Amino acid sequence: MLVQVLSYQIADSIDIKLFKSDFKAELYYSDADELFYITSEGEYIYVFKYGVVCFLNYDPIRISEFLRLISPYCKNKFDQSLEEEFKILTNSARNKIGFNSIEIIGSEIEVLRLIMLNVSQSVALDYYLEQTTRLMEETNYHTQILEAKGSLNISGRNLKKYIGKTLLLKNRIAENMYIFDAPPETWEDENLNRIHTDLKRTFDLNERFRNIQEGLNIIKDNYELFRDLLQYRTSFRLEWVIIILILVEVLNIFIPKIFSHV
Repeated sequence: MLVQVLSYQIADSIDIKLFKSDFKAELYYSDADELFYITSEGEYIYVFKYGVVCFLNYDPIRISEFLRLISPYCKNKFDQSLEEEFKILTNSARNKIGFNSIEIIGSEIEVLRLIMLNVSQSVALDYYLEQTTRLMEETNYHTQILEAKGSLNISGRNLKKYIGKTLLLKNRIAENMYIFDAPPETWEDENLNRIHTDLKRTFDLNERFRNIQEGLNIIKDNYELFRDLLQYRTSFRLEWVIIILILVEVLNIFIPKIFSHV
């Protein structure tokens, strides 16, 4: 049987604790970071705190209905979500992974959940990469100005906002680092571990994650340089202000004496 997995990055985060208390469906698995529901025979929904919702064997209308339902539990919901699609052929003669599909022996729920987890990790990485790319473009813009003019055209306040965006993204990735670890279910099940390893390779999760980390490290090096340059500029201006104030004070002392002898 051919079924479809659709995963959506719909927001920065989802309050899964509150959603869990309100949404009444069969909860197969849950922890502080994710909820896995069996909503009907052969139909599943996976909700992650990092803003991703994944569906297996759902049609577009029911997906839209659920996304509207979960919308109030989202923080910074996107106007347009990121999407990842993957196909599963169940009850196959062997396990085989292709470019955007997988064939699996049987249709065990743990295998299906593992596939949905990896598809969701992939769409989350797309989101983090998009955010990193935007910060890198902003960094390159200021670097080009520095090269052309020999000075920065960014104010201290805007630099703080730029640093804040970078640190916020790094913190979000750090909070969700667990998504790149092997799930506990794979530790004692050789079949699950093999499928998980093959899926990570297919989605290129490790390499994409390293690229994001390298990009953020480059951005960090640049904003530290920008900060030092601004501090130097501020210090230089302060020195001139002090010199001018001293000069004014000296003039205030000597000018009256000069005129008193005229």
